[in-house]
Amino acid sequence: VAPTSFTRLCETKAILTVNGQFPGPTLYVNKGDTLVINAYNQAPYPVTIHWHGLKQPRNPWSDGTQHITMCSVQSGQNFTYTLLFSTEEGTIWYHAHSEWTRATVHGAIVVYPKIGTTYPFPKPDKEFVVVIAEWWKRDVMDMFVDSMASGCDVPESNAFTLNGQPGDLSPCSDAETSRFQVEVGKTYLFRLVNAAMIDSHFFAIANHTLTVVGRDGYYLKPFDRDFVVINIGQTMDIIVKADQSQGNYYMAACPYAIAKEGHFDGNITTAIVEYEGYNSTSNASIPFPFLPLSNDTTAAFDYVLLERSLASQDHPVDVPREIDSNFTFTLSVNNNPCVNCTCNPRFASSMNNISFIDPSIDILEAYYHGIGGIYSSDFPRFPPYMFNFTDDTLPEELEVSMLGTKVVVLEYNTTVELVLQSTTLVAPAGHPVHLHGHSFYVVGRGNGNFDPEKDPLSYNLVDPPEENTVGVPSKGWVAVRFRAQNPGVWLLHCHLDNHYAWGMLGVFVVMDGPTPETSMLPPPTYMPQCSDAELIQKRPQDPADPEKRRQMFMQN
Repeated sequence: VAPTSFTRLCETKAILTVNGQFPGPTLYVNKGDTLVINAYNQAPYPVTIHWHGLKQPRNPWSDGTQHITMCSVQSGQNFTYTLLFSTEEGTIWYHAHSEWTRATVHGAIVVYPKIGTTYPFPKPDKEFVVVIAEWWKRDVMDMFVDSMASGCDVPESNAFTLNGQPGDLSPCSDAETSRFQVEVGKTYLFRLVNAAMIDSHFFAIANHTLTVVGRDGYYLKPFDRDFVVINIGQTMDIIVKADQSQGNYYMAACPYAIAKEGHFDGNITTAIVEYEGYNSTSNASIPFPFLPLSNDTTAAFDYVLLERSLASQDHPVDVPREIDSNFTFTLSVNNNPCVNCTCNPRFASSMNNISFIDPSIDILEAYYHGIGGIYSSDFPRFPPYMFNFTDDTLPEELEVSMLGTKVVVLEYNTTVELVLQSTTLVAPAGHPVHLHGHSFYVVGRGNGNFDPEKDPLSYNLVDPPEENTVGVPSKGWVAVRFRAQNPGVWLLHCHLDNHYAWGMLGVFVVMDGPTPETSMLPPPTYMPQCSDAELIQKRPQDPADPEKRRQMFMQN
C-alpha cells in the first residue's frame, strides 16, 4: 500500500493504492479457500484493510477494522492477514478501513464455486469486474482531517469513476474511458462493486437487459431489469447477453441520493461496451441508457423488493424463526455544539443517539485480554427517545447526540432481529448499513416508522435476500435477522464515510460458545502495537479457557 501518481480531470496527484493500481488488483479464490496476504504499509499514515463480506469464522483478528479489531499498521510496517472463506460465493471486496484511505485503496474479490461444483446458472463465456468509485482533486486525507477539525461536511467529489476512469463526459477523460469488449451472441457476467464514499448508484447498459443473479456473495433468484440500484459497500452479480447489433453502447452510473436533483454530466460516470468487429471510428452516436433521476426514491425502493434468495437445495436459506433478542437502532445525523469549530454546531451522527468515540486501544484487544475502562456494554437496545422518526419537522433539542464507546453483548448462537430505522433529524438520508463477521436476511422493509405490531406480519421468512450490507431507505426502515454464530468483536456501521467518521456505528461482542470449535481463535503473535502501549504491556495473562474469558469480560 503506497502512494502512486495518477492523472484525472486534467490534473495529476498522488493517491494511495494497492500494488500501484486504482482500483486495486482483483483477488480470485474458490469457496472455502484460505488466503494469506502480507500487506506492507508504505503510506505516510496508518492503514488497515478490511475484507468486506468475508465472515472470517472465529478469526476477528484479520477483520482489519481500525479501533475495533486491531490497531492500525503503522507506516513502514507490515501485517499478515489470514482470510478464511466459508459460505461466501460470488463477489465481495476489500478496502482500507482507516480514516478515508478506502477512497482509493479497494478492489474486488471473486469467489468461484467450490471445486467440483458450478454456478446455479449457465456458465458465462467471460467475466468482467466493474468498480464504482469517487475522485477528488484534493488529497482525501487532507480533506478528511480538515472536515473533522472544522466540524463541517466534506465537499462533494469532482467525479465518479468506473474502473478508475471518469468517462468521456468528464474533461480530459475521453481517451482513457474504460471499455469492455464483447462478441455477438455470447453471455457475460459483470461483477459490480460500489466502492464510492458518499453516494449509492443507479447503473445500466444501453439497450441491454441486466439479469441480476447475486448480491453480497450470495445468489438470488434471477430477475431482469433495465437498471439496478447498488448501495455503497454492496456487490452485485449481473448476467448480460450481447444480443444487440455490432456497435458501441454506453455503460453508465449516476448517484442515488435524495439531496440531489435531476442529472448533470458531472455526476454521471461512463464506460463503453464495445462489440468486437465494430468500426469504432464511425461517427454514429452511442446509445445512452435510461437512468432514474438521482432523487427517485420510488425507483430505488421498488427495485430492492425484487431481490429474493435462491433458496434451492444447493443454496438453502436458514432464516431464524424464533428470536432470542430484538433490537431497534435509529440512524440519525446530528448537530453537536462545538464552540471552537468553523461549523458550530458541528456535524455528528449516531445509532440510538450514541455517537461512537474511538477507544484508546481496539475493543477486540480489550475484550480478549480483559482490559477494563476501554468500553462499556450498555449500548441501548432500543431508541432512548421515542418520537415520530420520519416527521419533516422535529425539535432542535433532539438533534444533539450523546458520546460513548458502547457495545452490545450477545451470547453465542443468539438469534437476533434488528430493525434499522432512519430518522429525519438534521436532514433525511438513506443509510447503507454493513455488519462485519456475519451475513443477515433482510426479512422486511418499509416507508415511515416501523410498526412492531403490523409490519412483522408481512415479513418474508421463506426466501429473503442474504446480505451483509443493506440500504435503509430515507424516512423508512429495514428489518434483518441473523444468528450470532461467529465469536468475536464485530462492527455494525453506516457505509457513508462521512456518517461513519461522525459516529454512526455500533459493535456486537459475540461471546465464545461452549467448545473450542465455537470459540475465537487465539490472536497472532504479531498484532500491531496499540497507541496506548502501556495498557497492552500490563494486560493479564491470556485466558485460554473461554469460561475464564467470559468471567473477565463480565468484570469489565
